[in-house]
Amino acid sequence: MPLLSPDTDAAALHAGIRSGQLLVACLCAEWCGSCRSYRTTFTELAARHPECCFVWVDVEDHADALGDFDVENFPTLLVQRGNDVLFFGPVLPHAGVVEGLLSRDLSTASAVAAAPDLRGWLLESA
Repeated sequence: MPLLSPDTDAAALHAGIRSGQLLVACLCAEWCGSCRSYRTTFTELAARHPECCFVWVDVEDHADALGDFDVENFPTLLVQRGNDVLFFGPVLPHAGVVEGLLSRDLSTASAVAAAPDLRGWLLESA
């Protein structure tokens, strides 16, 4: 599955989310040089992991997606299955970081208590 955007790929996002795919979201900002460079890597990760729904969210264009949560370090990654956020935090902008996270058995991971519900926001926005 390609890297998706909430601005242009709402139907594909809804389909992936509703099918139960793992949501892997990069929360970045267009002004951030690291984010702009990382986007190519994140796009390649999306192609290598079609079992996941990868989405790129610009936090300045979509501040409503985060509610009361502030993203202070870029890139920030959010991994969510259903209503459970399994990971939420800044990561090094390297493919191996996400690859390592996705290679773990996330079915046994505890939900992160303090994290935005990006899945809910994506399903509500259209």
